[in-house]
Amino acid sequence: QVQLVESGGGSVQAGGSLRLSCAASGRSLSSYAIGWFRQAPGKAREFAAHIGWSTGYTYYADSVKGRFTISRDNAKNTVYLQMNSLNPADTGVYYCATRPLLGGVFGNWGQGTQVTVTS
Repeated sequence: QVQLVESGGGSVQAGGSLRLSCAASGRSLSSYAIGWFRQAPGKAREFAAHIGWSTGYTYYADSVKGRFTISRDNAKNTVYLQMNSLNPADTGVYYCATRPLLGGVFGNWGQGTQVTVTS
């Protein structure tokens, strides 16, 4: 079982940047993809980006493409989400999760970290 802990959220003005971290423990991530999701108040959770831990393959939602960058640090067993050019629509709770590298549903959800972007 993998345990995930998100951090790095906060409040930032529109146009600013934040870097979120997702620290993993419990087992190797080599057979997983790690995803970032977000949930705005009153809305469903939505996918933002994911990365294959062993492949480095990345995929982004259209809403964040070109502004967000997902990366991983093997030594620290951590996945990052660098968020630039933030706007109020990016406000929400950000979660990370894992799924098997070859496909399936995301699980092992972390507790989330709040991101608030003010205009």
